[in-house]
Amino acid sequence: MQHNLVFKVLDVLSDGKFHSGESIAKTFDISRVSIWNAIKKAEEFGVEIYSVRGRGYKLIQPIMLLKKASIEQVMGEIHHWFNLEIFDVVDSTNTYLMEKASIGHPHASVAATHIQTKGKGRRGRSWQSALGESLTFSLLWRFNGGASTLSGLSLAVGVAIIRSLHRFGILSAKLKWPNDILVQDGLQYKKLAGILIELQGDMEGQSTAVIGIGLNLKLSKKSLNQIDQPAIDLKSLTSDDIDPNLLLGQILKDLADVLGQFNTSKFQSLKEEWMSYHV
Repeated sequence: MQHNLVFKVLDVLSDGKFHSGESIAKTFDISRVSIWNAIKKAEEFGVEIYSVRGRGYKLIQPIMLLKKASIEQVMGEIHHWFNLEIFDVVDSTNTYLMEKASIGHPHASVAATHIQTKGKGRRGRSWQSALGESLTFSLLWRFNGGASTLSGLSLAVGVAIIRSLHRFGILSAKLKWPNDILVQDGLQYKKLAGILIELQGDMEGQSTAVIGIGLNLKLSKKSLNQIDQPAIDLKSLTSDDIDPNLLLGQILKDLADVLGQFNTSKFQSLKEEWMSYHV
C-alpha cells in the first residue's frame, strides 16, 4: 500500500470527529476496502483508532501532521532561504541528506518526516518513535571552513533548540554535553531531545554538516518502555499540545540565527549562553 493514502486518511481524521469509511472513500474516489487497509496500516504505525460500526473511524488521540505551508508561515521571509521537504516515511532524514549532500543538494535543505524506520542516534543507537510521538528532521548546512573549524557545532545547535523551547514556555529545558536536551523530573534529568551531526568534507576547505534533531512530543507508555534511558516529552511539560509545525518553524529560525553566528565567530560567541543552560 502507498503510504500517501494512509496519511491522506489521517489528515481527514485529524479533526477528531467520526468519519465513515464510505464518506472517506468518496472523498478520494476509492473503495472502502482501500480505506480499511489504510486504517490498518496506520495502526501498524502506532496510531490508535476507534472503529465503531455505524459511525466509522476516529482517532483516539489527535495527531498534528506536518504541513509545509504552516511551517513556512512561521518562518516568515526567511523561509525562502530553506529548501524544505516533508516525508510521510523515510529510513533516516540524516541518511537522506548525507546522500543528497554528496551530489550537490542545496545549502539549508531540510528533511522532516512523520516516521523514520531506521532513525539514528549517537554511538549506533536508534531513535525510536511512533507516528505523532516526535518531531524528527535534519538540516544540511554548508560551511566555508573545513571540518577542523566546526568544533562546538553540536553545542551551538543545542543553544538554538533551547532558545526555541524557551519561546514556547519550556523554561526547564537544559543542555548536557555534548548533544542532549534534558528536563529535570523529580530527582533525575530526563531526555527531551537529541542531536546527531554528521560531516562531509576535508579537514581544510569547505565542509558540510547534516544536523539531525529528534524531539519527543507525546510518547506512549510502550515507547517509553522501549527507550534505554530516562525520557520525557513536551506533552508532560505543557497543558496544551504544541503544534509541531509551529515548533519546527521556530527551531529553523533559531538555527539560522545561531549557525550564522557560529559561521562568523565560531562557538566562542555562544559559549556564555551555552554555559547558562548547561547542567
